[in-house]
Amino acid sequence: MIRILDGGMGRELLRMGAPFKQPEWSALALIEAPEYVRAAHDAFVRAGADVVTTNSYAVVPFHIGAERFAQQGVALADRAGRLAREAASAAGTARAVQVAGSLPPVFGSYRPDLFDAQQAAPLLDALVRGLDAHVDLWLGETLSSTAEARAVRKALSDRGERGEDQRPLWLSFTLDDSGDVQAIAEGRARARLRSGETVEAAVEVALELGAQAFLFNCSQAEIMRAAVQEARVVRERKGASLELGVYANAFEPERESMAANDGLSTLRADLEPDGYAAFARAWAQAGATLIGGCCGIGPEHIERLASVVRDSAHSA
Repeated sequence: MIRILDGGMGRELLRMGAPFKQPEWSALALIEAPEYVRAAHDAFVRAGADVVTTNSYAVVPFHIGAERFAQQGVALADRAGRLAREAASAAGTARAVQVAGSLPPVFGSYRPDLFDAQQAAPLLDALVRGLDAHVDLWLGETLSSTAEARAVRKALSDRGERGEDQRPLWLSFTLDDSGDVQAIAEGRARARLRSGETVEAAVEVALELGAQAFLFNCSQAEIMRAAVQEARVVRERKGASLELGVYANAFEPERESMAANDGLSTLRADLEPDGYAAFARAWAQAGATLIGGCCGIGPEHIERLASVVRDSAHSA
């Protein structure tokens, strides 16, 4: 069974005209105009998403500042969780929609070099405390290294009197797409995390941490099929039960990496809904059963995925 995830919250808020600027990014609407966040969730649910992700990705000091995070971080995470839960519940009983609690890289996207497990612990704990009452599963996403994945697992385990969280854990890694993407797509080079670690190593850590799903996100669409195939080989060799998934971004390839919060990456013209769905069909054929979109993928893309990837698979 294929389940459809939602798309990129940040670009959808920008498209809708919500408050949106650097450095707050998608957190600004959460702070100043949360009705836009709810409307974005609703749009993805109407489009056919089976899972909506909380708008907590930018609720970290890197985006909203250390002082605001210390004062409002838990409350903002709670708001993000509540808005997603309201949208999921509004779908009614005809189609169950789950809420994934986003646990992001707390020191900035694509920066495994900045990661510090000791400093990350209280930041992730605040997000977990805020989201706790609202989510069906936990999603560590856009992780650049296995160390970041371990920190997510630890935040869910170190819950004091609450005990270890028993809800499903999904781990989603971003892949290094700064080099020869075509070589990876054609099998002439291996996909790697942005830390340089292999997909095999990441799958092994995910299994060690008890993850129920292993995904790739926020990388170019072209390399995702090869990465899923490699993850599937490792999963089958281990005889493990691990769902696989993909939600790619729509960024133009940037050989000179843009520093986080420097501006908006340009979006590709060829990844309109049909173009993106063509990639998604290939991911499904490779073994992905959780498919959605990241930055630049909107409700119109999700509606197409629900039709040609999920619904066509159900009728096959």
